[in-house]
Amino acid sequence: MKSLKLRLIKPFLLCLGLLLLTSNAISQNYPSKPIKLVVPFPPGGPTDIVARPLALLLGELLKEQVVIENKGGAGGSIGADLVAKSAPDGYTLLMGTVGTNAINGSLYKQLPYDMTKDFTPIALVATAPVVIVVNSNDRIKTLGELIADARQKPDTIAYGTAGNGTPGHLTAALFESTTQTKLKHIPYKGSAPAVTDLIGNQIPLMFDPIQSVLPHITSGKLRALAVTSKTRSPLLPNVPTVAELGYPQFESTAWWALFGPAKLPDGITKKLRSDTEKVAQSAAFKDRLGNLGVQPNTEFKESLANFQTSEIAKWARVVRDSGATID
Repeated sequence: MKSLKLRLIKPFLLCLGLLLLTSNAISQNYPSKPIKLVVPFPPGGPTDIVARPLALLLGELLKEQVVIENKGGAGGSIGADLVAKSAPDGYTLLMGTVGTNAINGSLYKQLPYDMTKDFTPIALVATAPVVIVVNSNDRIKTLGELIADARQKPDTIAYGTAGNGTPGHLTAALFESTTQTKLKHIPYKGSAPAVTDLIGNQIPLMFDPIQSVLPHITSGKLRALAVTSKTRSPLLPNVPTVAELGYPQFESTAWWALFGPAKLPDGITKKLRSDTEKVAQSAAFKDRLGNLGVQPNTEFKESLANFQTSEIAKWARVVRDSGATID
């Protein structure tokens, strides 16, 4: 009997050893061809703005080109699902967001992927506050006026976002529940077309990460009513926070992180994590994002997996309390 067991075990151990050797060889030779970084939103939006300098600088460290592929729609879920179903070989990665990897699981009843089981978390890249903005010619001049109007005319003031389940959408939902108001959501297929309509007076209001609206605030096309972080943005020092305007518990920040498909080999994951952290901590990355109000992540004490878990719990409460849902 023992002899039979040994004969059965030996081939299994041999196969396991071969798999480990193959995995190690693949990791050591990685990368050997261009890497695709999927941005689950259209070009020109907040996620695209963070992803492009990351792709450039990460490619320099990896000595292979990192190519951006924009795949927008469904609050980032289409692009995220593409990566979730890709081969775990390190050649298809996701520029994940708070929406795709922390919010969508609570919002969507039929999300095609699991936010944790279908991905390998690699590294948190950057964070940014959301800004509440109106057209500079709009009659609303302050956050107080917006709240008063929204209470008098519930469900009539429209706001645009980069899509269902994006930071702008959930920040607005949190804003509504906090201020006891009701706004009308108009989801776009990305931030850039929504900003274009806001500038063109097609919509009166937006909740959007700072980097996509800051140039238009600076140029005078848009007026910032408030930022959603706990403290003011250094680039908008005269714009108050929602917290200081009477809602001290209010806080919402967007974030961007690098993910791979589930079961990404440890060697590839460690290499990507190490090089992504180097990029995030570099002066070159900070210089490219600093004037946009985005803060590169320079503290890597907490793993992305633990951070993601806490964010999923936080936004699940927001979705539940606000009643926001997407069929």
